[in-house]
Amino acid sequence: MNRLFRILTLAPVLFAGLGVSAAAQDFDIFTPIAKYIRAGDADKLSAWFADNLEIEIISRVNDSSRSQARQIMRSFFNAYSPSNFNITHQAGKSTMKYALGILNAGGERFVVTIFVNYGGNGSFEIQQLKIDRVE
Repeated sequence: MNRLFRILTLAPVLFAGLGVSAAAQDFDIFTPIAKYIRAGDADKLSAWFADNLEIEIISRVNDSSRSQARQIMRSFFNAYSPSNFNITHQAGKSTMKYALGILNAGGERFVVTIFVNYGGNGSFEIQQLKIDRVE
């Protein structure tokens, strides 16, 4: 009886862990992120930022807090108003993923690289965001 009690007590914990991995694999994190980049919405995009992340905009690298990164993206979107953004490549594992995309903004083309990680808060977070001009 004691053994059965332990199994029943631990089962939800074990299955919850499996559920997180399955959810992490099935959810396309880049769909909402691409939507907010396409719209030039720094506020909604920043909801996906980790508490601290690396953000690189046209070769200027910053290790930033979420609020600093939001301001950097807001400035970028003000200077280069997005007209289109499409993810061209995705890869990774269930808890770490990256995507490459092409952003048309302000009459220029940019390559966008996004690295996300399944964070301690139980959701994906952008750990690194890089935007470079296509030359």
